[in-house]
Amino acid sequence: MTNEDRRTLRTRAALRAAFVSRVLADGYSGVRVEHIAAAADVGRATFYTHFRDKEALYDHVVEVVLGELRERMAPVDREGVGFTGWPVAELFRHAAEQPDLYRLILRGEGDGRGLRALVEAWTEAAHDIFAERARAHRIRPRVDLRVVARAWVGEQVSVLLWWLESPAPRPDVEQVVETLVELSRRGRYWATGFDSISD
Repeated sequence: MTNEDRRTLRTRAALRAAFVSRVLADGYSGVRVEHIAAAADVGRATFYTHFRDKEALYDHVVEVVLGELRERMAPVDREGVGFTGWPVAELFRHAAEQPDLYRLILRGEGDGRGLRALVEAWTEAAHDIFAERARAHRIRPRVDLRVVARAWVGEQVSVLLWWLESPAPRPDVEQVVETLVELSRRGRYWATGFDSISD
């Protein structure tokens, strides 16, 4: 890697960090390119060397997060028995490493397109995993797996934002993941205390 490449990576990382901190402080609509450039300690011309506008920077921020998440999920067992909680734990750990970035996306800043991109990517991955496991075990799903995947992801996204914004002491990752896994294994009916549908 050349010095120029390293400088580019450092500048882009600084712009991402500045964007996230400014948006969380002032809201997406209140942040302008000059605010981001000043917070990153670069000139406007440098900003425009890397990004067309703040929307392009936001898209870049989301792409980086999704890329990192895909890398972390690469070893997932797509055919084995499900509900291990491992993918959910990886999502929560990744979010714990970059809480401000996840808060920005999960709050729907910037017309919600970052949140939509995260939900769509995570839903597609979940659907693929569920479908491959069903095929591997020769089972026929009772519900359309697109609905199952979307419900599962919606639940995780909602709980993840709640967890990131909870005051200390908040539940640890393992406790939250175990709760989500139990909901996947047994369902909400069981979670609310009922033993059977006739209760």
